[in-house]
Amino acid sequence: MSLTCKILASFLLIFAVSTKGKLVREVSENTKVIWGRLDHDINLDIPGFQMNDGIADTRWDKNKIKIAQLKQDKPPYQITDTYVMLKNGTLKIKALKRNDSDVYTVSVYDSNGKNILEKAFDLKIQEVVSKPVISWSCTNRTLICEVAKGSDLKLKLFLNETRIKESHQKVITHKWNSKWTASFNCVASNNVSDQKSTVTISCSEKGLDIYLIIGICGGGTIFLVFVALLVFYISKRKKQRRKRNDEELEIRGKRVTPEERGLKPHQIPGSTPQNPAMSQTPPIPGHRSQAPARRPRPPGPRVQHQQKKRPPPTLGKQVHQQKGPPLPKPRVQTKPPCEAEENS
Repeated sequence: MSLTCKILASFLLIFAVSTKGKLVREVSENTKVIWGRLDHDINLDIPGFQMNDGIADTRWDKNKIKIAQLKQDKPPYQITDTYVMLKNGTLKIKALKRNDSDVYTVSVYDSNGKNILEKAFDLKIQEVVSKPVISWSCTNRTLICEVAKGSDLKLKLFLNETRIKESHQKVITHKWNSKWTASFNCVASNNVSDQKSTVTISCSEKGLDIYLIIGICGGGTIFLVFVALLVFYISKRKKQRRKRNDEELEIRGKRVTPEERGLKPHQIPGSTPQNPAMSQTPPIPGHRSQAPARRPRPPGPRVQHQQKKRPPPTLGKQVHQQKGPPLPKPRVQTKPPCEAEENS
């Protein structure tokens, strides 16, 4: 009994798996993939269908949610202004967005309410690719092809009609080892658009020399400009410093020292002040003027005391002193002529 049950269960399991697979295949075969361009309108046409008077109801669903419907003797229904139901049963979607990508199902019923048609559309949305831009450098022998826009794109590079590279990225880089003249084609494509660019590249040794010469000349020009600016800056700084020094010297020359401020108006700065003794009565004629440093001090007790202690000069010494012109006598021992006249 148990063996019979096991065999029956195995048979039912195999039947269920095979039936499920058949349903999946039928659903996938009944679904049509539609590609739409981002920010563009699209019409979902019903293949093999023609509207007639026997059709009573046409309904469009998005993920099992009604979005549009057309019934006899009734105005069309649209859930939003994005969807428009045409008279032939076609669904128009305006300005496709990325969230519009989904499965759309159309169901058609006759006047008896019988479902005579049902189709599913898998709408996929892609961004239109932009035109490829090709750039190259003969110095490092590198070619770059790139596109700015496009989703799920495929980028192909051809050399003289022979495909040499392919990528699903937005940039392709190619390097070569020899010098030649060749034509490159770069093609960008996806399910909704394709763009192509063609360039002819000629790289020779002469061209490389020209680029090298241009680079050297440019670098030399920049260096000379830098040196000229440096020299100009240094000379300007020197002039400013020299001018500042001259101004400081002029300011110092205009300043008056405290000693010069204390002098009398008739005195000249820098000249030696007059000795008060020189303003007195001149010495007796015939006597040599005595330097201020050697003139004896005015008479006083101290001078007399010193004169008392000084020993009298000997004859030999006096004879020796008489060899030159006569020395002036101390002021304390002689009297001016004016004083002698007053006494007389």
